[in-house]
Amino acid sequence: MNAPSRLDTTPRLEDFPFRLSDNVRFGDLDPNQHVNNAVYATYFETGRVTLMKLPQYGLTPPGFAWIMVRLDMHFRAELHWPNTIELGLGVVKFGRTSVTFEQVVFSNGTCIASATSVGVLLDEATRRPAPLTAEVLEKFRPWHKRGIEVALPST
Repeated sequence: MNAPSRLDTTPRLEDFPFRLSDNVRFGDLDPNQHVNNAVYATYFETGRVTLMKLPQYGLTPPGFAWIMVRLDMHFRAELHWPNTIELGLGVVKFGRTSVTFEQVVFSNGTCIASATSVGVLLDEATRRPAPLTAEVLEKFRPWHKRGIEVALPST
């Protein structure tokens, strides 16, 4: 008897509303001449920080900062230099003080790596987590990952 086939869980770049391009740097390589696994954390950081810190998106209110509390990475293929990459990011969940993203690194149409990351809104004065406001939640709306319903945090 044949076992049931596994659903294809390979991410699709078009499901990630926030995207930007970057270059693979020679310094990203390890002795095996492919991008070192530790470098992917930097690629994912580039996507998150670009979205969260650019003033035009309004996702970081004055007096607050975002801190990373979790990053789970899945390595899917090798990546070599020279090359370009496409970084994708989409919101998949909200907590009372946190936002969960799914993130991807693509090159030449192939998903090279994916990650789930969680950031917490931090009050810079108290250094404590701060509840997400209705205004911040609304500003995240354009960045919800395609194809899923992102629930608002329960109050």
